Amino acid sequence: MIRAFMLSVLTALTALAGEWKEIRHVATVDEDGVQRIKVKAGSYYYNPNYIVVKKGIPVELVIVRESAIVPHNIVIEMPGVSIRRDLDPEEETKVRFTPEVTGRFEFYCDKKFLFFPSHREKGMWGVLEVVD
Repeated sequence: MIRAFMLSVLTALTALAGEWKEIRHVATVDEDGVQRIKVKAGSYYYNPNYIVVKKGIPVELVIVRESAIVPHNIVIEMPGVSIRRDLDPEEETKVRFTPEVTGRFEFYCDKKFLFFPSHREKGMWGVLEVVD
């Protein structure tokens, strides 16, 4: 409950600052029973950055990173799922998990250079909403 409230506040504040605009995608289940979502990642963004998936059905994020020298990753923390994966600039990065709890959970890049704002603070984050 508190986490959902904080996520709502973060969404509102970054939207006001003009750094984050919701790009929503509702996943469908492929013939093989997997909810597969293609995500573009780059200079401080994920596209889509609001992903809706169904509980209990495997999810595969296929992340394509734009070429650049700045490293990026994806972090997803939710009950039963703990993912921290660097994104390969040369090929797709596949992240697979099965969400077992409904709710809204944040995913983000936790990279940071020295004293500069983190990639997350620059708008490289999104929402993973798990529904029944």
